[in-house]
Amino acid sequence: MKQYILPIFFYIVALTGCANAQLADIIRELHDPASTKVLVVAHRADWRNAPENSIAAMRCAIAMGVDIIETDVRRTKDGILVLIHDETLDRSTTGKGRVSDHTWAELQDLNLRDGLGSPTAHKIPTLEEGLLTIKGRVMINLDKCYPYFAQAMALLEKTGTVEQAIFKTDLPVQIVKAENGRYLDHVAFMPVISFDLPGSEKILQDYMQEMHPVAFELIFSQERPAVDQALVEIKQHGARVWVDTLWPHMCAGHDDERALSEPNATYGWLVVRGVTIMQTDRPAFLLNYLANRSLKKPGSQN
Repeated sequence: MKQYILPIFFYIVALTGCANAQLADIIRELHDPASTKVLVVAHRADWRNAPENSIAAMRCAIAMGVDIIETDVRRTKDGILVLIHDETLDRSTTGKGRVSDHTWAELQDLNLRDGLGSPTAHKIPTLEEGLLTIKGRVMINLDKCYPYFAQAMALLEKTGTVEQAIFKTDLPVQIVKAENGRYLDHVAFMPVISFDLPGSEKILQDYMQEMHPVAFELIFSQERPAVDQALVEIKQHGARVWVDTLWPHMCAGHDDERALSEPNATYGWLVVRGVTIMQTDRPAFLLNYLANRSLKKPGSQN
């Protein structure tokens, strides 16, 4: 029996080392704005193969080879941070009502629904469970988490995943620095700039003058000169550009569904303009496209 134990042990060590090396590559790429490698973000993890924001969906996305998993954070009535997109339970679980009106124990009596709305055996995970799932493997983008910044930071420190997290908000820089400035030197942060809202260009300029974010998430329903100018200025500022290809109104029609028939007119259009982080609902398709263009290493993480 003993002759089998050592080979298994070294195999596990090798897998762990491989995962850690891949994470180091992802972190290095994120902080290298000059790199042309495109980082792939799985929106709500791999929700096509498991319920959105579930642990299973995270594991699927990791195995697929994504760089970042985007997930959504809410807080229960008794103060537990959980992973669920909506303020209410109705769409994605077998429950009803607001997440904030239920305790963690009450949520554990519910089941997650899949992408077609059918109940599954999966449960709503805590943020801590999600962090332990991605630990040493990929980065995590904490959406809707800004109101719980301090509490989430405590969990990141507890789980040893601070360097793997990306916070974001669409609030102006002055508010962010006043409320959470003490954390900004320790964790990756990204402003969200919507060019469909008034004052977006000033918010962008204020961030570039007062901070050095790792990236800027740009939202734009139409192609416009202000967006083109922002792409140039962000690169000069030494940050990456993040664009969401989820729906047409977020990326001027260069979205995932169009990419199925016109990938070069969608993903290619973004790449040419200097976008180097894409959040997608079709991570497998995007990974394959980028690999074929030598903009992403082929293969998946284990």
